[in-house]
Amino acid sequence: MADEPGRRPRVVLGVAGGIAAYKAVEVLRRFTESGHEVRVVPTPSALRFVGETTWAALSGNPVTTGVWDDADEVAHVRIGRQADLVLVVPATADLMARAAAGRADDLLTGTLLTATCPVVFAPAMHTEMWQHPATRANVATLRERGAIVLDPAVGRLTGADSGPGRLPEPAEIAALGMAVLARGAHGVRPDLAGRHVLVTAGGTREYVDPVRFLGNASSGRQGYALARAAAARGATVTVVAANVALPEVAGARTIAVTSAAQLRERVHEVAPSADVIVMAAAVADFRPAAPSAHKIKKESAAPDSIALERNPDVLSELLANRRPGQVLVGFAAETGGPDGSVLDHARAKLARKPVDLLVVNQVGGGLGFEAPDNAAVVLGAAGGETVIERTSKDLVAHRILDLVGGIDRSDAEPVQVPARTPR
Repeated sequence: MADEPGRRPRVVLGVAGGIAAYKAVEVLRRFTESGHEVRVVPTPSALRFVGETTWAALSGNPVTTGVWDDADEVAHVRIGRQADLVLVVPATADLMARAAAGRADDLLTGTLLTATCPVVFAPAMHTEMWQHPATRANVATLRERGAIVLDPAVGRLTGADSGPGRLPEPAEIAALGMAVLARGAHGVRPDLAGRHVLVTAGGTREYVDPVRFLGNASSGRQGYALARAAAARGATVTVVAANVALPEVAGARTIAVTSAAQLRERVHEVAPSADVIVMAAAVADFRPAAPSAHKIKKESAAPDSIALERNPDVLSELLANRRPGQVLVGFAAETGGPDGSVLDHARAKLARKPVDLLVVNQVGGGLGFEAPDNAAVVLGAAGGETVIERTSKDLVAHRILDLVGGIDRSDAEPVQVPARTPR
């Protein structure tokens, strides 16, 4: 059905009865504007927050809530069978409890029982409800059955409350859903369930004075795509984000940093508990040796040069200290030059830093920094090479994680690589 020529991907947007229901309107808009056919299936309680007219007008499809509506079409069976993706936003504690129990007392839960496509739940509720053993058990049950259940964001809830339970940003929920759809026949399996994935993203900044810095053009898009893909595959995800101006990844914990020194500190705090570490951030090799405490004025005598000192090599430190079984993925953004090609430089880096996988990006030509697409060659520690042709960064991320899933380090010993230290 998904392969019918010219057919638009069909998305069922389930909406449960929580205050965050209004945010599902933005998720709907993003799917319809990107060419998807969306059928909104709210619960009766959801219509107390956002009315039927809104959903029908924005989706262009009828809106029903009960299994008795359109009985001649057997809607609860037809909608589920025809869907390419079911996305529940927000997924309340009650909705997930009914789904886990196999209830079918409204059109949405009936649809969930008949859907054979990927199902994604984006929870939103008060902290106590999210942390209650009953909810945790229901989430575990849904995940065991193959559903993708995101962890909620941490932040302001209703009233003065704050904590875990906030709905992730609608843009990120939509991005994750589209990435799941894009996988097509490959699907998204919870093959990282029970594993902790640490991803670094963005580009560090090394300040010359309080105004100016040495940096790079990394947007963090590829790192965030990797975090998004890992969350979709069931992992617990931590993102160390250096100067990333993107919505936080749905289902991931984000730690914001600025400099290479800050990134190093946060990575080493999280690394001991990580099963997979993906170093996708563009980390500065050098920093000003003596940054000015005040803005350097244009009228002042400008120095002929800025003295630099080397930053610690975080990847080498991780290699030197990694525990058995931990998988390390490095990145190499290269341009090539008179002293060697892109792959020549990458192979030399892999020889110095024998990570399990080294993802090689050739920067330029509309690829790499700040671009929506990417292409890569992934070098393996055992000598293999995997070419990833140009595609979206979300699909590149899933292809990299496919390769991660094929690595068996259960009997591996830590690799001893001398770590560089700053001067």
